[in-house]
Amino acid sequence: MAVSSMQAVNVIGLMDYIDEVITVLGESDVFHPDEVTNFYDDVLDFTHLQVKNSYAEPLTNLKSALNSTRREFKRVDVSDFNPSFEELDSFSAKTTADIDALISEREKLKDELSKLKHNIETAAHFAGLDVEIQKVLKMEYMKARFGRLPKDSLEKLKAYKDNDYVDFAVCTEDKSHCWGVYFAPLSKVKEIDSIFEGLFFEASDLIGEDETPVERIEKDKKQLPILENEVKEAQKRLDDYLDENNGKICRYLSKLQELYLYSGIRSKALQHGNSFIIVGWIPTSQKKKLKKRLNKIKSVELDFSDAKNEMDKHPPIKLKNCFLAKPFEFYTEMYGVPKYNEIDPTFFIAITYVIIFGIMFADLGQGICLSIVGLLMWKLKKMKIGKILFPCGLSSAVFGTLFGSVFGFEHLLDPMFRMFGFEEKPFEVMASENTNTIILGAIGIGVLLLIVAMFLNVYTSIRQKDYGRALFSTSGVAGIIFYSALVGGLTCEIFLGIHIMSILYIIGLIVIPFIVIFFAEPLSGLVNGKENWQPESWGGYIVENIFESIEVLLSYVTNTMSFLRVGAFVLVHAGMMLVVFVLAETVGGIGYWAIVVIGNILVMVLEALLVAIQVLRLEYYEMFSRFYSGEGRPFEPIKVSSLD
Repeated sequence: MAVSSMQAVNVIGLMDYIDEVITVLGESDVFHPDEVTNFYDDVLDFTHLQVKNSYAEPLTNLKSALNSTRREFKRVDVSDFNPSFEELDSFSAKTTADIDALISEREKLKDELSKLKHNIETAAHFAGLDVEIQKVLKMEYMKARFGRLPKDSLEKLKAYKDNDYVDFAVCTEDKSHCWGVYFAPLSKVKEIDSIFEGLFFEASDLIGEDETPVERIEKDKKQLPILENEVKEAQKRLDDYLDENNGKICRYLSKLQELYLYSGIRSKALQHGNSFIIVGWIPTSQKKKLKKRLNKIKSVELDFSDAKNEMDKHPPIKLKNCFLAKPFEFYTEMYGVPKYNEIDPTFFIAITYVIIFGIMFADLGQGICLSIVGLLMWKLKKMKIGKILFPCGLSSAVFGTLFGSVFGFEHLLDPMFRMFGFEEKPFEVMASENTNTIILGAIGIGVLLLIVAMFLNVYTSIRQKDYGRALFSTSGVAGIIFYSALVGGLTCEIFLGIHIMSILYIIGLIVIPFIVIFFAEPLSGLVNGKENWQPESWGGYIVENIFESIEVLLSYVTNTMSFLRVGAFVLVHAGMMLVVFVLAETVGGIGYWAIVVIGNILVMVLEALLVAIQVLRLEYYEMFSRFYSGEGRPFEPIKVSSLD
């Protein structure tokens, strides 16, 4: 549970060498630029080198044009390619214009081809009309409307049988519509159009110059291969252009992307006279390598400082975890990365999440399936959640074995248990006498994890030199004593029959720690050496803290009771599978196995989703709230390699 050690770095040099410095910092892939004003107070005589990223516009325009070609342009090495901004801007503008023109030509032809196909398709619906459409459309005293009606609406026309002008001549029909024409005299056009509009009539645009629909179709079909060939030729002209200029495009694109990233460093640099200053952060492990490269540049002065000595600058955080815990950095980052002097909870969440998930989703068969699904999600789709589901599925399989559950079959593993001297599996989840054991076990898990979270808070507080919070807070030493004594005392009295809650026990381990928690704020101020540690009004403080104390007591109760969901899901899983088997037995025959398979899939998908969310809720709200703030800022170095 640690973060990578960081170094603050200050780079000062002459303006003539700033491009070399920025290139070295950018190529290192480990430099996180920061504001100079975050390190220096007196910067009135300094000016910003660059207000906006001048490479943004040419890069955006070029990428937009290239993206529209749907071709991939790989990043190439451009360390020996140093064109001026004017050259880059000119290439971007010309290439963008050329590609846009070629694409525009192709799309124009595609539109013509699409319209031609549409006209053929539309005209085909009226092929039975041996009339010239254009002449019909130009009738002087009658208006013709060609189009289609839903078949349901055709039946509704019978309601207008008394109106001689409401009629629809059907030419062709398909599964849902009838295609044809209706006529209306000029004096009745609005009325008839309104009626057909209410019947969901859709007009069709028929274009014909003294041609019948058949003649029009034949003419368009002759034009079709010509247009298709023109589209292919337009695409070939675009492909030839891209093939011919592929090398130049890759070089200029790579250079623009690189310089765009480097401008992130330049935009934070300040200039004073003929000198510049750049500040930022690097991992300590990269210090020697970067220092060696920067020292080769003339005029450059370097200053490194351990992040531990620069806490007021809020060092960025780079999480560092073993391969088992690393996938769970995803959950840590969702909540927020730790401060530099705060504990990294990734390893804690990796262990607790996997164990709790396994208990709540205990099934050997379904657990193995979940692991396979998680592995495929990661390998095929690169989904981060897949790497988390894989160990969770294995945990489910382990606890499923302990509970004797395989795809809901609760006694399939009985032969295995007989090898260990049991007649059948030793623990039956659905047995009524085991319900209290499951519920109390869930609460026990909650109590244990909450106490661990409190100890983590004490450790973090000591690291941050906040001794008051470590000693007196609800999750400090006082909170641990109060909570442990209260839970332990009640457990002994109620469940174990051991009388330990004497007057001395209650006063010494419950009352006094609670009083300490009550006065935690002034006591913390006193211990931490604050000058104004006393409240302005003791009376006001006491009244206010009476209500806060009620909230504190409720938080202990609610945090503990939240872990009931662990036991509840153990029962829910067994109950859902019991329902599946009841349905399967009711159907019987071949349907039995169909319902068992489908039921397992539904339960696995639904419960895996619910359990994943519920365990994450326990992590965030019940445990993280005790020891973790997540108010750090992530380490985000300028990375050219991220362009790959």
